[in-house]
Amino acid sequence: MTFSIDAPVAPAVPGRPSGPGSDFARLSRRIGEAGLLDRRPGYYTVRLGTVIAALLGGAAAFLALGDSWWQLALAAAMALVFGQVALVAHDLAHRQVFRRRRPSETWGRLFGNLAIGMSYGWWMNKHTRHHANPNHEELDPDVAPDILVWSTDQARNSNGPARLIGGHQAFLFFPLLTLEGFNLHVSSVRALRSPSMKNRLTEGVLLLLHFAAYLSALFLVLSPGKAVAFLAVHQCLFGVYLGCTFAPNHKGMPTFTGDERPDFLRRQVLTSRNVKGGRLTDVLLGGLNYQIEHHLFPSMPTPHLRRAQVIVREYCAEIGVPYHETGLLRSYREALAHLHRVGEPIRRRRRAA
Repeated sequence: MTFSIDAPVAPAVPGRPSGPGSDFARLSRRIGEAGLLDRRPGYYTVRLGTVIAALLGGAAAFLALGDSWWQLALAAAMALVFGQVALVAHDLAHRQVFRRRRPSETWGRLFGNLAIGMSYGWWMNKHTRHHANPNHEELDPDVAPDILVWSTDQARNSNGPARLIGGHQAFLFFPLLTLEGFNLHVSSVRALRSPSMKNRLTEGVLLLLHFAAYLSALFLVLSPGKAVAFLAVHQCLFGVYLGCTFAPNHKGMPTFTGDERPDFLRRQVLTSRNVKGGRLTDVLLGGLNYQIEHHLFPSMPTPHLRRAQVIVREYCAEIGVPYHETGLLRSYREALAHLHRVGEPIRRRRRAA
């Protein structure tokens, strides 16, 4: 196993396996005794209802404004709404809302595929692998060296787009996020070709309905120029918002390679970063600012994460496991500094050429 020292966190130390007497089992008992794994139907009824109301309100405002440049302000607002829908789909995928799989998948596809054009099945497969092996360079798809590189080893072996931009990736990170919304749509459609995708017909039909309704509304209500401008503003800001939601969670934290890994608790805590903040931060980041607690207890309802943080942080101090939390702006600085640092082999290679 290789543990990257590119991030400001102490290396993992061997821990007990995740069995009945493990460190995680003892923490889990404390969390369970505090009632933090209990469902919150009232909270999610309000939250899902609010998101649906925002979507319908946005559609009504779009029709009311008509062929006007004021639609660009609505496009920016709807980027925020789409981001909130994506966060609700995330909670549904983790069964925070419903215990059973079927209602979770049904509502997940409605919020993901139909509402925002993101394949629930594709994202679920990708995100499940991420949760099982966060920041593992061979096993976590979120740190695969696609366009960006996440470690100096990846930088040394980079090719294609990663080699082209990796040396300056820290400066390009936020501009690249403007493409993330489009990337989600493209990846969702491409995933339909995979035989491993479950319910491909349902996923495909819902995606088709979304794109047909979205594009028809734009080009029937707006002039071609305004329609293209609305699409660009909406999708670019949607990508930036999603990226700003997910970037603080693991970027710049330690990465692993090889077959050996720390125990479950340390694997999740050491690779995750919490973001400090108040209720507004909780809403804007959808509870993902409690990334450590979320990774330890993925099915924990979002409103319980704040209380769980106190228990988890104290427990990590008891057993000597580093627990990293910082402010939102500092989290971005840490992530960008890491991206710049690991791109050094690419810059060095260019200087030597």
